[in-house]
Amino acid sequence: MALNTNKDLKLYYSISEVAKMFGLNESTLRYWEQEFPYIKPKTSGPAKIRQYQEKDIEQIRVIHNLVKVRGFKLAAAKKILTQNRKGVDKKADVLETLIGVRDELLALKRQLDGLQ
Repeated sequence: MALNTNKDLKLYYSISEVAKMFGLNESTLRYWEQEFPYIKPKTSGPAKIRQYQEKDIEQIRVIHNLVKVRGFKLAAAKKILTQNRKGVDKKADVLETLIGVRDELLALKRQLDGLQ
């Protein structure tokens, strides 16, 4: 296994960092941990500080897509994840790619509008 020299790579993220990534409250993440067994951040110390890894963040990304972006209720999101986990993951990846492309196109449009 090769040594990763990427200095921006973090192994663990705090609950506040993860909440900020998705525009959520920390309490929402704590609640989702109770509702979705897929989210299991590492806890450390007597204060049980949550430490999220990339795999946890990916789980949150999928749940965020279902609940906040697509508007499913938590019960429906759980059912979808149970029945078709791979399909949901793929759709979330496609949606994220499309949002990125849209953002790039909007930036290009702003640049072109500035040239006129």
